[in-house]
Amino acid sequence: QVQLVESGGGLVQAGGSLRLSCAASGTIFNINDMRWYRQAPGNQRELVATITSGANTNYADSVKGRFTISRDNAKKTVYLQMNSLKPDDTAVYYCNADVREYRWRTRYYEYWGQGTQVTVSS
Repeated sequence: QVQLVESGGGLVQAGGSLRLSCAASGTIFNINDMRWYRQAPGNQRELVATITSGANTNYADSVKGRFTISRDNAKKTVYLQMNSLKPDDTAVYYCNADVREYRWRTRYYEYWGQGTQVTVSS
């Protein structure tokens, strides 16, 4: 089984910064794409940022230039550096990863973390 555990959320004033971390553990042979999603109350979950195993990145338009996704493959960890935060960034942030558990099983399965709350006050 695979677990994704987020950390780093909290309360910050508008204009401030936070760094989220998500560590994967368990039976892991390889991790492909890793992603951050967020969900605000009453809204659908939205994709914030993606990083491939080759470190290519993609961002939602709403966070481009403010957020940076990165990963440490040795630590099986993905990060989200969030700068110039706005009240609209308030949401529960979830990490998501495509994981191959065994060398002999080629299929990748999608796993989710439990989420971490980010609140930005005006």
